[in-house]
Amino acid sequence: MRYSEQKIFYGWIITLSFLVIGTMVYGLTQSFGVFFKLLGADFGLTRAGTSAIVSTQSIFGTIIAFAAGRTLDKFGPRIIVLIIGASIGFALILTSQTNAPWQLFITYSLFSCVVGANYTTMAGTVSRWFHKKRGLALGIAATGVGFGGVVIVPLSAWLISIFDWRTAYMILGAAAWIFIIPLSRLLRKSPEDVGLEPYGGIPVTAQRKISDAGVKDGSVAGLSLREAARTESFWFLTGISLLSAFCYNMLIIHMVPHATDIKIPEMQAATIISALGASNIVGRLLIGRISDTLGRKKVAIGCTLLLSASILSLIWAEQLYMLYIFGVVFGFCNGGVDTTMAALTGDIFGMRNIGSIIGATQTAFGVGMILGPLFGGFVFDKVGNYSVAFGVCAGAMLVITALIAMTRKKALSSMVTEKDAQK
Repeated sequence: MRYSEQKIFYGWIITLSFLVIGTMVYGLTQSFGVFFKLLGADFGLTRAGTSAIVSTQSIFGTIIAFAAGRTLDKFGPRIIVLIIGASIGFALILTSQTNAPWQLFITYSLFSCVVGANYTTMAGTVSRWFHKKRGLALGIAATGVGFGGVVIVPLSAWLISIFDWRTAYMILGAAAWIFIIPLSRLLRKSPEDVGLEPYGGIPVTAQRKISDAGVKDGSVAGLSLREAARTESFWFLTGISLLSAFCYNMLIIHMVPHATDIKIPEMQAATIISALGASNIVGRLLIGRISDTLGRKKVAIGCTLLLSASILSLIWAEQLYMLYIFGVVFGFCNGGVDTTMAALTGDIFGMRNIGSIIGATQTAFGVGMILGPLFGGFVFDKVGNYSVAFGVCAGAMLVITALIAMTRKKALSSMVTEKDAQK
């Protein structure tokens, strides 16, 4: 059935489901910064020690992200998201009952590591459902990152102020079960599984290239993970994922502690993440749509240059309004880069094995998620502030800019030509 024959294309239901799922998953992850000082005080941990809790989660999440790509390509998203919802709720409820630091590394770090599978599952699934408007669809689905900051982070701070951090984690764990598990049942791997075609269809010329490339089922073109790994673009995208995650997770985890260090009240400090999340929503929707027409690389390069400048400004930001400005600029541009890179991956390598390819690049993302918070905590413990860490992140964004500029969009067509020459 063509997408134009439906009143509501089911791909949009998939997209909105991932939006809500992402709101919960990323909101719960981002809210760790609100719990940061409380956990450190209760368990006698340094900044680096507290950071190690979330970094250890990322270590396991890196493995999960890679495995999720292969699982997605084989079994689809429903079982993955079901496990994510059940596990993260279980992890937070158990964390509320801990009474020793080592227990946190089991309950929070180990049991909630399944969040590492969420991005791979979302990007791989939504990409399959859309030929046209892929950037817009990915942008909408990924706005859960922003809504998580807008809704879950301040909710966490409010729950702590009303109850305590243990009760807050119990409530949030139950919410994960209530929202994520039912929505997992709405997900489908691809439009072909339910007798549909992707939004926008597949052009005849693309179908011919599929046949020439030796795709036996005649449905979806794309490189294998091994073929993709033979291209420079794959490794450029992998480097972009690593450095982006390094900067993002360091800033998300340490922003509230940094703000309270400069005498900003904790509830107001939490709203910085909310401002970041709100602008992230706008960035994903607007920049994702713009990238469909103006091109992924040009838009992404502009965003990374602004990201570098916004991070550097943190060194001198001492007032709440200055941190709000940072949050708005960083959230908007980060959302734009994330969305354009996901769409660019599909443009370069095709849809056939998109889950495995995104899963592989997300492995590097996981490494960055591990190193970022640890680096920020280590720097603070050594020098007493985050200035060096902010400077390093600003420089990393310039490296990302160069990597985006070197990424080429001809990997799939080049591989098809190579196969033709071998016949």
